[in-house]
Amino acid sequence: MSRLTAKIKEEILEMIPPTIYFFVILHIVAFIRVLMTKNTGLPLPTTMSITVAALILGKSVVIADLMPFINRYPERPLIWNVAWKTTSYFFVAMLIHYLERLYDFWKEAPGLVAANQKLIAELVWPHFWAIQILLAVLIVMYCVMRELVRVIGADKMKAIFFGPLPAKPV
Repeated sequence: MSRLTAKIKEEILEMIPPTIYFFVILHIVAFIRVLMTKNTGLPLPTTMSITVAALILGKSVVIADLMPFINRYPERPLIWNVAWKTTSYFFVAMLIHYLERLYDFWKEAPGLVAANQKLIAELVWPHFWAIQILLAVLIVMYCVMRELVRVIGADKMKAIFFGPLPAKPV
């Protein structure tokens, strides 16, 4: 296997856990949004758009983890990195959520500024903040698990969570 192929395989394997996690939580968020907005006429995300978003978020997490400012407190207690990463990921998620809503309003408005004004006036803000709270909790859970895996190690974490793994053949 060439070095390029090995690197691509490594990147894909690193992307799988966050992609699966975001795929599941984005479906949960979409389902909750459906429950909150039933009969309001709001367009809801499809499974395909959620899958694309999960793939983008999965790769984004892998790329973000390579940047030195994301893993800012590796030698401090885990809460430092969890709090920092949660805050960073949360503000990105909030921006993306806002831009998604802005895009929905932009389709009906003559321009971006008009769309933003319409969004601010017509958006059901309690729904927006409810989704943000849900995302914050899910992001905290993700960051806690990522930090535990980083410190404990993936193999030991699997053994703790799923039970002892069978011995590897020599």
